[in-house]
Amino acid sequence: MLIQEMTRKASLDLLARTHLGRLACTQGPQPYIVPIYFVYDAHYIYSFSTVGQKIEWMRANPVVCVEADEVVTPTQWQSVVVLGRYQELPNTPEWHDAQLFAYKLLHQKAMWWEPGYARTIVNGVERPLVPVFYRILVEQITGHCASPEPGHAV
Repeated sequence: MLIQEMTRKASLDLLARTHLGRLACTQGPQPYIVPIYFVYDAHYIYSFSTVGQKIEWMRANPVVCVEADEVVTPTQWQSVVVLGRYQELPNTPEWHDAQLFAYKLLHQKAMWWEPGYARTIVNGVERPLVPVFYRILVEQITGHCASPEPGHAV
């Protein structure tokens, strides 16, 4: 197996065609990582959730990391890591267009709302389903790919 760096374009292409990833955020020295459903468009990763630990942590510290991958076989895969900044799209007049844009992007994908709007019970109490649209500015992206044969570049 040969592992190579991907170009920025190849990394962004993977991000654009992949819709399930992992979001990492931190509170103090404690990291937290969760799966998210997303859509990439023009320097931003758009997603949706309800108020909970990840939203509370990202509100407190907007510096985040997103990982997405495409695995064909154990020796043929691509993976990207995004370093970025969380930006909430609140339900206010000044953010209406940005929130509507996020909704329209996400709505094009089947079941886009399900991971973020699932019924959640924490410590025996059902969490309120308060919707939150957000985006992550892609500040830096790196990617790697593996191929079973030498000389196969992306």
